[in-house]
Amino acid sequence: MESFIIEGGQPLKGSITPQGAKNEALQILCAVLLTPEVVNIHNIPDIVDVNKLIKLLENFGVLVKKISKGHFSFQANSIDLDYLSSDKFKNDGKGLRGSIMLVGPLLARFGKGSIPRPGGDKIGRRRLDTHFEGLIKLGATFNYNREDYFYSVEAKKLTGTDMLLDEASVTGTANIVMAAVLAEGRTTIYNAACEPYLQQLCNMLNRMGAKISGIGSNLLVIDGITKLKGTVHTILPDMIEIGSWVGLAAMTQSEITIKNVRWEYLGQMPSVFRKLGITLEQKGDDIYIPAHTDGYEVQSYIDGSILTLSDAPSRGFTPDLLSIILVVATQARGSILVHQKMFESRLFFVDKLIDMGAKIILCDPHRATVIGHDFKSKLKATTLTSPDIRAGVSLLIAALSAKGISTIHNIEQIDRGYEDIENRLRKIGAKIKRVKTIASIIKKKK
Repeated sequence: MESFIIEGGQPLKGSITPQGAKNEALQILCAVLLTPEVVNIHNIPDIVDVNKLIKLLENFGVLVKKISKGHFSFQANSIDLDYLSSDKFKNDGKGLRGSIMLVGPLLARFGKGSIPRPGGDKIGRRRLDTHFEGLIKLGATFNYNREDYFYSVEAKKLTGTDMLLDEASVTGTANIVMAAVLAEGRTTIYNAACEPYLQQLCNMLNRMGAKISGIGSNLLVIDGITKLKGTVHTILPDMIEIGSWVGLAAMTQSEITIKNVRWEYLGQMPSVFRKLGITLEQKGDDIYIPAHTDGYEVQSYIDGSILTLSDAPSRGFTPDLLSIILVVATQARGSILVHQKMFESRLFFVDKLIDMGAKIILCDPHRATVIGHDFKSKLKATTLTSPDIRAGVSLLIAALSAKGISTIHNIEQIDRGYEDIENRLRKIGAKIKRVKTIASIIKKKK
């Protein structure tokens, strides 16, 4: 176990380049199983969740070569299907949420796929029904072992069909698409997710020979083919990390430039931050945030009612950034209501912000009202524990803005989604260091 020691209350300055997108990487890496040919992927983030998935692929027999930082080649020409039924796979797969997206490619190419109940963030229920209902409609037989919490699907042949998804699940859509590209006939997917990362997956599959149309819309049409070829793919910059750095700049009243953000894929994110009164300037493909020395003021609706910010499917505002928005709002002029619609446990970290002096009313598991301090009262330094990736970074931003020394435990959660975060922050002036906890030191000695 490791912790961050943070001396907050210091303005930062400089530029920071976002890592490759975690959520895209997890989809793209699973797709390498669809072809025996070489797939080259650039801009892969060096983070715990992605590295776990790469290790899983190696355990399957995928030949993985690191060519340079963030650049890997993958060749799935000799897959060990016995690994699917091994105890090792049951143990390896359950620690990673993204492992669910292995099922679609395995089913499509090899006729069977299995996965233990995935782990990951403890942010509420994330059901898998959409994934398996879609695969069943393509012709798969589904089985769930309740004793081992083990899911499996098998099919001698997948056949295209029309389907209406019960929810626009990003990972569910990705799984179904990866299965459908090798199915016989045409598949139409209504209420499909259309997030940028899913668009990236579909475009990559098309370069591999797939026939997918309607990319970027809620209706995908897939004409199945018999085999896919290799390709080269570059992962987008991580939109969630970009939003995190915008929030950091505002909370610490710092002048920061975020480099190479791919503005065309940012969706609602710039406008949502502007509603909080934060200035974002587009300079080429960079975001420039001036130091908000006079603070920032929340916009009200035309009728004067309180601003409500909520998550929504693409191209709405991503739920992964609502934790950041909530923290940023603690120092705004004005009040907002944050409505986290998707996950019922994601707002529980606000107790920790309240301990730091934030004025927040947790209305219910999905809604919180934030009354901004306008920097007239700074957050207090304290000892914190990271409950999940996004809340962890939100608490890190709060600690960097607070006067005094804060400690954040369980930073392994942050490492799951953010690459080399302390060194990158130090380059723009943050006073942060990583330390071993007493428990981990004792464990190492044993």
